Amino acid sequence: MNASLKKEALQNGAETRALTAKTPAHQAVYTKLRDAVLFGDLAPGQPITIQGLTTMLDAGMTPVREAIRKLTAEGALVMQGNRRASVPVLDLHTLEQLEFMRLNLEPELAFRATSHISADDIATLTAIDNGLNHAISAGDISGYLRLNHAFHTALYAVAQAPILAQFAGALWLRFGPSLRVVCGRFGTSNLPDKHAELLEALTLGDADAARDAIAEDICQGMVQVRAALTEDPAPR
Repeated sequence: MNASLKKEALQNGAETRALTAKTPAHQAVYTKLRDAVLFGDLAPGQPITIQGLTTMLDAGMTPVREAIRKLTAEGALVMQGNRRASVPVLDLHTLEQLEFMRLNLEPELAFRATSHISADDIATLTAIDNGLNHAISAGDISGYLRLNHAFHTALYAVAQAPILAQFAGALWLRFGPSLRVVCGRFGTSNLPDKHAELLEALTLGDADAARDAIAEDICQGMVQVRAALTEDPAPR
């Protein structure tokens, strides 16, 4: 990691710790568990116990139960009885629905963002994308997953369409764990990334091109998720 990226990461870490210190305990536990699901730290189908989560999250039983309850309501976890939960295993039928929803929400958010984007917003997105490209080159799966999510989240926040952005975030919780499966299967070298085209469209104020770039980004990603779900594991 170069000096500027390292400095930015340290600053971001300090900001995260400061925000965490101000966040109510139950919300902090929810956020940590949500991120563990979103970024594939908990594998789809892997059984997890409440007791195990209290250890993993360094939290009490009550906030852990509340976090599980919220994530179950959001479809990010399923209860299996016997005080166990798991991340749902994505099947092709569910994937088809998620792809349909993403293609109807996220390109629209990119389209709307084009009319609200500022030079500072583009600079922020470019910095995130530079870090993302570094993670891809370095084979840093965790960094890729987090920065890819950060890029899309930052873009959609600019759209000034909070209801659409909220639903888009919920969809990411449902397919995010499978991106970790894709990375484990194919590595980071061939991951889809239409962010350069998107950034160019945003700079030019071309809303149609921005919408098309996000749609293509989604379609390419879903092709790889589908391949990871259907193909036999290849020897590595």
